[in-house]
Amino acid sequence: MMKMNTSSARPLRILLSAKARDRLAADIGAAMGSRPFELVTASPTYGNEPQDVDVAFITRDVTGRSTKHEVQETLDAFYVSLRGSPALQWVQGHSAGADRPIFAELQARNVRVTMASGANAEVVAQTVLGGILAMARQFPRLMRAQQRHEWAPSLGAAQPRDLAGQTAMVVGWGPIGQRIAGFLRMLGLTVIVARTSAEAAAPGVETIAYESINAEAGRLDWLVLACPLTDRTRRLVDTRTFTALKRGARLVNVSRGEVVAESELIDALRDGRLAGACLDVFEHEPLDAASPLWDMENVMVMPHTAGHSDGNEARVDRIFLAHLRELGFHSN
Repeated sequence: MMKMNTSSARPLRILLSAKARDRLAADIGAAMGSRPFELVTASPTYGNEPQDVDVAFITRDVTGRSTKHEVQETLDAFYVSLRGSPALQWVQGHSAGADRPIFAELQARNVRVTMASGANAEVVAQTVLGGILAMARQFPRLMRAQQRHEWAPSLGAAQPRDLAGQTAMVVGWGPIGQRIAGFLRMLGLTVIVARTSAEAAAPGVETIAYESINAEAGRLDWLVLACPLTDRTRRLVDTRTFTALKRGARLVNVSRGEVVAESELIDALRDGRLAGACLDVFEHEPLDAASPLWDMENVMVMPHTAGHSDGNEARVDRIFLAHLRELGFHSN
């Protein structure tokens, strides 16, 4: 196991929010053993001198409403300190994905970056399940009818298809993708997995590589994206995919907006090649108020909130503390 350089003439300086400091001070002390340390907070006031730290823990309350494209003051204050800390060794994030530009910048400086993969897997999978059930059972149409005070049973052309026997492809086989697949099989769907290689994701599970998605798209009723954003997955789903999909197929995206060519997605939704979409992520966030996606009746728009839950904080805290012990910052 990789150990960090713990030689220092000063206490180990750990950057975290005031809330995380108050919540975790005793647990950090237990994890550090006899190793001296100091808990440091960053001020969200612009113009302050950066804190010089060795370790940083970026929690949800620090990120707040920030996105990759729009960084708010609390997170920017952290970024100032991270960039101004020449001895920075390790940063722990609260999300599963490490695609924010700051993380690549830190890794280029040989700073170790760890994320909280799996902390919100159950929650994201529940969101996907909710989106699929809502679209399959026509909840958006029924809610619009309710708002009009219209009695509109699901009969005739509006009659929904049974989910059992349909086919879904889950793209990505991390903790989130695996949990999604479990839910879909519970509903009686056949699940195909697309991942970095065609090596079987699990015994008896049909598995293909990312690059084979379009070749298999004609079999799909549902395309569920739960993969990380990489050079291989950027714009992985585009017009070629929408053209290849079975007519009436639907898309669920809880990965990253850049995995889908958004303008081509809009075209496919408009012309009926794609019957519907449940979207939690977008090429630019927040989604522009002028985007046509907001007003499409066959689209469910969510503000990158699929993984939000009141239990995440404790799960991410446990990951941070485990890494703090495992990376060798404590003294024996």
